[in-house]
Amino acid sequence: MGRLVRRCLAVLLVWGLVMLAVLQLREGHVDPHVGGDPRSRLLLMKQVMSTPHTDASSQGGGPAAPPGPQSSTTTTTTLESLLGAEPFVDRNGGNRTQAEAEAEIARTLPRVPVDFWLKNKNKPMFYKNESCAKMPSIFELEFNNVYWQTMHTSNGTFQLYGAYYDVRRFSRIGPAVRILGMINRIEPTVKTYCQFWFDGQKEPVLVKTMEYKYIWYKKWGNYKQGIYQPYLIACQIPKSHHAKVPISVSMVERPCDTATNHLRVLYDRPATKKGFAVCVKGLDFLHEDLSVRLVEWIELLGILGAEKVFFYELQVHPNISKVLRHYESRGRASVTPLTLPGGQPNIPGFQHMYLVKKVNHKRQNELIPYNDCLYKNLYTYEYIALLDIDEVIMPLRARDWRELMDTVLPKALAVKNETRASYNVRNVYFLDDLIHAHGWYKDIPRYMHMLQHVYRSKNFTKPNQYVKCFHNPERALTLHNHFPLSCLGSGCTSFPVDTADAQLQHYRADCVRTLKKTCVEYRQNSVADTTIWRYKEQLIARTTDTLRTLGFFGPVPPPAAAAAAAASAPPRAPVAPPAPAAPVASNEIS
Repeated sequence: MGRLVRRCLAVLLVWGLVMLAVLQLREGHVDPHVGGDPRSRLLLMKQVMSTPHTDASSQGGGPAAPPGPQSSTTTTTTLESLLGAEPFVDRNGGNRTQAEAEAEIARTLPRVPVDFWLKNKNKPMFYKNESCAKMPSIFELEFNNVYWQTMHTSNGTFQLYGAYYDVRRFSRIGPAVRILGMINRIEPTVKTYCQFWFDGQKEPVLVKTMEYKYIWYKKWGNYKQGIYQPYLIACQIPKSHHAKVPISVSMVERPCDTATNHLRVLYDRPATKKGFAVCVKGLDFLHEDLSVRLVEWIELLGILGAEKVFFYELQVHPNISKVLRHYESRGRASVTPLTLPGGQPNIPGFQHMYLVKKVNHKRQNELIPYNDCLYKNLYTYEYIALLDIDEVIMPLRARDWRELMDTVLPKALAVKNETRASYNVRNVYFLDDLIHAHGWYKDIPRYMHMLQHVYRSKNFTKPNQYVKCFHNPERALTLHNHFPLSCLGSGCTSFPVDTADAQLQHYRADCVRTLKKTCVEYRQNSVADTTIWRYKEQLIARTTDTLRTLGFFGPVPPPAAAAAAAASAPPRAPVAPPAPAAPVASNEIS
């Protein structure tokens, strides 16, 4: 009996020791100094331990060290550093002041008089009583595709883009505000009103809309109801307010309506005018990277005398965006985001397809940025040119645009003693594939597209076809891509610049669609024209410097590697074009 008791006690003792060992083994993985669920801690341990260590042997390509005391110490250290780490987050975003938030809204909505509304939002701003022509809150405006504001009427919908103060001396209607927009009606007949708001005045000034000026010719197509058409709308300033510039304007169908649109009236009149500005339609290059060619083009325009280039941006490649921001930061460009109004597509890719397939819609939409650019700069520049990024108005005898116009103006005045609404320059093609027959020029970088392409078609396109102009803002009322469509004063007079004085150099892969048959003749009859080489050294230096600043070049190879690369390139000896002492004029080429 005593032996049986001793055996039972021994078994109990062994069992107790085993259980104690198991409990200690489990507790050994839990840090008693850290609170929380032990299972979370174990999971974190597994994640840390599963991360490979980059010790000296692993970095050298040798086998990893087996786990041991050092590995355990490293794991514990890594774990502790993770537990004590502080993630980097922006802690200032939520600390903006009200003034900073309001300034940001004003920047993102430049056509809305945000500052004027903020200053007056708590004041009784209406005409006679609160139910008549109350100043709209910015929260009550109807926006369309970000940059457009909408007015619905009983006969058509207006998409309004911008408003501009016009006090030009040739305007017969006197001080007025002109509103640029699109209306889904042809020859709209609906009666509308302008509600003018002036600083320091609680009541709006109400005037009937004077006219809807159509910025298109019906013979060009799309002349049907329901399609948004470009218009310039005019409202006269009453004589009682001729000495004041309105801060903003709204359009309504009935005088007492609370408007769903509210446009800042743009008016910039510096003390002295600058010389030349260039306006570019909405850029649509989502996938095509034309950044390097764009740099060369902007630099050439700067050499010729363009003081600023005004771009409108639909969809562009990131490299193009980088170039645009660079020049904008230096004051040489202005970049305005742009959308299509009234249900037209603004989805990247689909918008491009739409503009390619719906050509007349595309051309009608282009008239908005062209005319916005004109009216933003009515009083700032003497001349405004509408150019695509593959076009350059090239002086042939003069050194730059200023010297060119000093030559052209006396000739125009000799024909008729009046200033013209525009001065047009004839188009000639520098087609891309003409260089392939002549090789590349070794002293010019291949990325300098215009400097490399110095063979052009012998013949110009016909007079008044595909021309581009220097427009006179004092006389132009509405602009088309090639000519003014309507003008102030004595009508739309355009003076043709002699082809011996200047030409529109058009760098394209092919002629425009309507010139397909003639294009064969252009290709078969080409001549060398090295006029642009007058600016070669300066243009190469400026372009290369900008590309280097923007990071377009990788590491420069050592001389030996560069020589080897040049030697391995396929040989192509260029045929040197004639380099006349004076530029070749079109009528001198046999």
